[in-house]
Amino acid sequence: MSKPAFRYSHYDLKEQRAGTVIEITLSAIANVRLMNGSNFERFTETLKHQFLGGVAKKSPIRLTIPESGHWHLVVDMEGHNGQAESSVKIVDAAPAPRMQKAPQETSAGR
Repeated sequence: MSKPAFRYSHYDLKEQRAGTVIEITLSAIANVRLMNGSNFERFTETLKHQFLGGVAKKSPIRLTIPESGHWHLVVDMEGHNGQAESSVKIVDAAPAPRMQKAPQETSAGR
C-alpha cells in the first residue's frame, strides 16, 4: 500500500447523519475532501477516489454530509505551497429521524 506523496490532515468524523453541516477553518488555501470510508481508503492507497469539496480559497467553508454513514475529512496541500493549519467542527447536526404515529381510527356513531 502506498501513501500519498504529500502531507495531509485527517479528521475522522465518525458516524454522521445526512444533512449534518461541518465547518472547516483554514489558515491558507488548501484542498478539502469529504469522503466516505471506502473513498478514504482509496485516497490513502493513492487510487482514484470521489469526494465532496475541492480547493478552498476562503475560510471558513461549510460542507453538508450527503448521506448517513461514517465520514472522513482530509485537508491537504497537493498543488499548493506551504502548509495550512485547519480545524473542523460540526455546526448543525441533523436531527434524528422521527417516528410518526399512525393516525388513529375513530369509530364515530357507534
